[in-house]
Amino acid sequence: MNAPTKFQIQPRLGEMLIAEQLASEQDIQRALDFQQRFGGRLGAVLIRMGAISEDSLLQILSKQLDLPIIHSNSIPFDASHLLQQIENTGIEKDWWLDQEVIVWANEDESLYCIARNPLDETLHEVFEHIYAGQEINWYLVRNQDLDRILDVLAKAQGDGEFDNADDINVLRELAEGAPVVEFVNNMFSQAIDRRASDVHVEPEEHTFFVRYRVDGVLHEHINLPKERFNPIASRIKLISGLDIAERRLPQDGRLNIRVSGQELDIRVSCLPGVHGESIVMRLLPKERETSRLQQLGFASDHLQMFDNWINEPHGIILVTGPTGSGKSTTLYAALDAVNNRSQKIITVEDPVEYQLKGITQVQAHSDIGFTFASALRSILRQDPDIVMIGEIRDVETAEIAIQASLTGHLVLSTLHTNDSVSAFTRLVDMGVEPFLVATSVKSVQAQRLVRCLCPHCAIPDEPLADIQARTQQLLPEPLKAQAANWKKPVGCHECQGSGYRGRVGIYELVEVSSELQSLVLQHAPAPELRKIANAQGYRTLREDGWIKAYQGITSVDEVLRITSEH
Repeated sequence: MNAPTKFQIQPRLGEMLIAEQLASEQDIQRALDFQQRFGGRLGAVLIRMGAISEDSLLQILSKQLDLPIIHSNSIPFDASHLLQQIENTGIEKDWWLDQEVIVWANEDESLYCIARNPLDETLHEVFEHIYAGQEINWYLVRNQDLDRILDVLAKAQGDGEFDNADDINVLRELAEGAPVVEFVNNMFSQAIDRRASDVHVEPEEHTFFVRYRVDGVLHEHINLPKERFNPIASRIKLISGLDIAERRLPQDGRLNIRVSGQELDIRVSCLPGVHGESIVMRLLPKERETSRLQQLGFASDHLQMFDNWINEPHGIILVTGPTGSGKSTTLYAALDAVNNRSQKIITVEDPVEYQLKGITQVQAHSDIGFTFASALRSILRQDPDIVMIGEIRDVETAEIAIQASLTGHLVLSTLHTNDSVSAFTRLVDMGVEPFLVATSVKSVQAQRLVRCLCPHCAIPDEPLADIQARTQQLLPEPLKAQAANWKKPVGCHECQGSGYRGRVGIYELVEVSSELQSLVLQHAPAPELRKIANAQGYRTLREDGWIKAYQGITSVDEVLRITSEH
């Protein structure tokens, strides 16, 4: 089809994408081959293949067609206004829905138009007739925004596309349809573009929401009519290997997908709710490099302590914190630091999040009886020097880990506790004998992740005097010569208005001394253990956070949000 003369297309789309390094020549050729066999627009094919994201495509199309991109906050999602515009043309509403085109008048009476295919000659011929002499401003738009306004229009006249989408065969057919496939692919690609770690799809009574967790905080991405939920949920379940007919029981699945040119391993969890299944997806990029210990935000004294711990010949090192606090990342960085090919390193994980070269990684499968404990028994027959256990969840796993440490192995593992000293009482409460805990655990680290200030918009801050004074006392020696650099967030385009971009760890390190061992043997409560740790000079999570704020890495408010007083 020849493009309308209104849009002067210069270079070809594929050439522009290659020039901007948004797609490879191989991706373009594969898409062209697919297009030749099955048809479709090149951009849509590339998105469906996972080669590029829709946002990247729109940026290139905007340059190619010399058309601006319109965002959702500039689109009038008002059914009465849209219907009035349609009635003024004298053309049936069904035609607008079939052609997937919307026109509205702005405050200055100028006409705005968005369409699935703004190059469609038929549209331009019709518009030249019904809008003779009027100038129409054409815009490019995200598919999800166009779908949303078309849904508003369809619902206003009672033509909801998915009204009967409860039948399993209908659901399967809709889930394989191009609109639903493109929506799900775009949802993942936009999540990657926004650096999201999780995607939440949450139904309510009349709508459903898609939210992204970025830097540990959930942000609403889009909300759509409830009629579209079942096909989209079915698409996610279908590609995750889940049963689309089962909506009463929780289900867990996995999928490997390519979006925005990246290979992703996605863990999917479906939980039945009152208004439908809540679906949460954890995004794990396959090509992510293991972080170095130096990149995790350790202060110089903490880094030296932790490095000494992981080079010990035996004992247990515990990393504690809630889900999503970066424990696995720390352990992977520790293994990478000691992996000099002179030692046998084996891990048992559920799941294996990232693959490490030169290390034997074992995937636990509790559903078939291959638990952490049973895996550990086999691992110890493999002559390991260092063992990493994904998590100590029960007394059996804890006791085998302790026996491994007492027989000359270095054991790294995680534990869910609020602070470092609570790890000892947690193990004892789990059923481990206090003398075993006291003799095997050599050190404990607690950690959290705080958001880093956006370097483009953060401005100077002046926190309370007692915070400044306390921080000055806590500073490690190398930082005492540096001037304070307190800052606070503002928000800009670079950080999507949040004021933060990226995260860094704050840490609490406790080394097991003879005094701590004695208290653990006596089954002492956590407050008593904390007193001894304080006497040894340990910093709490909040105090380590003050140091990060002093350096201008994060803000005082962010430290207060993440940490408690003790």
